[in-house]
Amino acid sequence: MLCLYTVLGMELRMTSTFPDISISTDRLVLRPFDMADVPAYIEMMNDELVTAWTEAPHPYTQVDAERWVRRIAPAQRTKGDGIVFAVTEFLTQRLVGSVRLHNTDWRTLATEAAYITAPWARGEGYATESMLALAQWLFRDQGFERIELRTAADNTSSQQVAQKLGCISEGILRNARIARSQTEDGGWADIRTDLIVWGLLPEDLEGVAEQLADAGGYGTYNDWN
Repeated sequence: MLCLYTVLGMELRMTSTFPDISISTDRLVLRPFDMADVPAYIEMMNDELVTAWTEAPHPYTQVDAERWVRRIAPAQRTKGDGIVFAVTEFLTQRLVGSVRLHNTDWRTLATEAAYITAPWARGEGYATESMLALAQWLFRDQGFERIELRTAADNTSSQQVAQKLGCISEGILRNARIARSQTEDGGWADIRTDLIVWGLLPEDLEGVAEQLADAGGYGTYNDWN
């Protein structure tokens, strides 16, 4: 759905929403979350690396997961902020991660992307494959002009996913994110970290799928969050 209005002869794009769809690749299905995903989602969100690099509650509880599936994830689409996908294996239907778009600007046709991979699924290239499918859909079918990724300075695996997609490093936001570091007693402490900003434009994506195929597929890097 798209709303337009005119000011002094200029057509301006107002808040819109992405369609409620699923996206398929050779190995994966990107679809809306449902309640059957809750147990696997809780397990994924309580992984140490996910705790370290995301702002999700910790420990991540049944209540948190149900709230995400029933309210938060659907609202990101219906309110026009973006869209959230559960990423599942095509053959097994097992949850391997999630990808989402948020902070969407409908006037400039730009949005920010984020991804998480379950610990058992790392090293298979699922984050790269799902993000490539999402970017292709966004640029080709939705007419968007820019995707932005922000990766913590020490999150090298996430940065490798951005590089494989063809993203261009555009700069550093110093001291811009609060991450978490595990303490000696097994707890967690907040730490500040720089963010690397990556940009992806439609032309940056040209030939990426072919290059990945020539390089042996998606799983070169041990990608996670």
